[in-house]
Parts: sequence; structure tokens; C-alpha cells
Amino acid sequence: MKGWSLLYCIVFLSAAGSAQSFKSIFNGKDLTGWKNNGTEKWYVDKKELVCESGPDKQYGYLSTTKNYKNFELSLQFKQEANGNSGVFIRSSIEGTKISGWQVEVAPENLHTGGIYESYGRGWLIQPKPEDEKWLKMGQWNTMKILVKGDEVTSWLNGHQMVYLKDEKIGQGEGFIALQIHDGGGIKVRWKNIRIKELK
Repeated sequence: MKGWSLLYCIVFLSAAGSAQSFKSIFNGKDLTGWKNNGTEKWYVDKKELVCESGPDKQYGYLSTTKNYKNFELSLQFKQEANGNSGVFIRSSIEGTKISGWQVEVAPENLHTGGIYESYGRGWLIQPKPEDEKWLKMGQWNTMKILVKGDEVTSWLNGHQMVYLKDEKIGQGEGFIALQIHDGGGIKVRWKNIRIKELK
């Protein structure tokens, strides 16, 4: 009986530790822990983070004030207008010129979940055409991104979109950032932005 009790405690503590290893990096109240790069709009509404094109209609980025190397990131997004955005990993920025890798968030059939290198090699990998259907425009979508060493995997609504092994990404350092694409007319909502740091 004591053995079972000990086993139960180990399993319980292990599960609790696993649950606690994910932490929210958006508090649902303000932009604490984030930095606005550019003149586009980032604000909180209904406990959701909103990115919206401003009058300048330029690129805009909301970056974490902390750098993340190896991690599992989970978030939800809803595209209310246009929806051309993205999630940057291991990135740095000067003004609004960002260096890094973007896991794409885009309108239908424009490769959400694919990986794009800004001011570099461009598209590194795109989802298969049949996988584009997993995006739900105008509805909440769940994206998961796993970054470990030189490997990046993305999932959309529980479906794996791409897997990439890339030496240059493996050498990358920097923050996580959300994007507003240039051109205007963009509005995307984000919530439940949670991260688990990995060794």
C-alpha cells in the first residue's frame, strides 16, 4: 500500500510539474513583457491582444523583452481582417527591420504554418497544398511551435503543418515577436499565449 502511495505521489508531482512548466507570456491586461516596434497598433481588448494596422500602414512588431532559445509555444489567433501576420522566433530588430524566422499567419492558401526567413532566404518551407485547409478564417485557431536546436515544427489546430531542420536557425538567438504586415487593413486577435522553455 505504501508503495502505491509513493507511486501516486511521484505521478502526481510529475504531472503538476509538467503543467506548471507552461507559463503565460501575455497577462490579458496590458503589454507588460512586450515591446512595440513601429507605429502600428497593439492593444488589449476583452483580455485579448489585438494587432491592427495604423495610419502609416507599415510593418509592425510586438516583441518579447526576453530572449527564448529552445521552447514550445502555444497560442490562439483569430483573423478579423486580412490576417497577414506571423510569429517570429530567435529574432532581433533595428527599427522595424527584423532579422529572424517567421512562422506564417496569413489568409487562406497563403501558407499559414510555413517558415519564412526575413531579409534572407525567403521561404524555407511551406505547408503542403492539402494542409492549407486547416486554417479557419474568422475563427479561433490554435498554433503550436516547437523550437529545439536546429529543428522547428509547427502545428495548426492539432495538425502538423511543417517540420524543418536548418543549421542557420540552430545558430539563431533572440526574442519571439508577433507581426503586422505592411499594406494596411490588418486586424488579428491573439490569446492564451503560453510558453514552455526547454533545455
